[in-house]
Amino acid sequence: METGELKERREGFALLDLGPGAILRETQEHIQSILGGDIAKITLERVVIGLFFTGVKLSNGVGGICFTPIKTIPEAVCCPSSARAMPNSGRLKGAPVLELLKEIPGSNSLRKAIGIAVLNALSETCWQKSPPQDYKVQSNVDALDVVEIPEEAYVVVVGALAPFLKKLKKRAKPFTVLEMDPSTLKADEMPFYAHGSRAAEFIPQADVLVITGTTLINDTLDNLLQLAKPTAQIAVVGPTASLMPEAFFQRGVDILGGISVTHPDDLLDLLAEAGSGYHFFGKSADRTVIRRSKDES
Repeated sequence: METGELKERREGFALLDLGPGAILRETQEHIQSILGGDIAKITLERVVIGLFFTGVKLSNGVGGICFTPIKTIPEAVCCPSSARAMPNSGRLKGAPVLELLKEIPGSNSLRKAIGIAVLNALSETCWQKSPPQDYKVQSNVDALDVVEIPEEAYVVVVGALAPFLKKLKKRAKPFTVLEMDPSTLKADEMPFYAHGSRAAEFIPQADVLVITGTTLINDTLDNLLQLAKPTAQIAVVGPTASLMPEAFFQRGVDILGGISVTHPDDLLDLLAEAGSGYHFFGKSADRTVIRRSKDES
């Protein structure tokens, strides 16, 4: 995409809601406008909160997935403080999706993860009802493989995205990984580490910016995108990012990489056994890349 187009797109921020959670709010509104009254008939058929991912299956047979924010769960597992993390256990089956979506703006990260997984499943429902026109969806493609890195580009990564960090280390050029928990990084990655609180220092310098979709859970994505310079190439990746892309694109995102659930029950069975992407990719779910139709692959 040309620099002028990027600048014009970023200048459009002035017309957008830039507060925390705005992307999720706008996505939900967009989905409800597409599905209309039909959304009120859809309920939750099944949910699994796995060690790595949270997955759902809706009454219309469509599945969705989200990263499980495991680090936000209280350390004690057999006390009232832990029970409060998921007070509706045993009563979620049959819940209207509209009720579950109300949990997204809240501070309870587990219930928020369920709401985002539901939102992902509803996004898939929208794609089935109204196939994409202004963007294209590619299956069996890893977004991190399609991110182009110019020779002298400075790269900033938000989150410990291990496969991409491995690629950057082989490139042997300076880069920065912003992460709140340094224990998620390997020893040879620590020279490139900066605490996540320093985002305003590093992101404005990035020519290529790759952000984990888990920033949707902690409501930091909207603010991170505002820090990017107009010419930066931006990718948001991870299962949490498997949403309708309009709100992302309006904020300068070029590539949205997520997961599309192909066999919901099989996926949920795997998640219940602490399954990860290694277990379900190509079997019950596929990697997806969402880009504007006019962008060249």
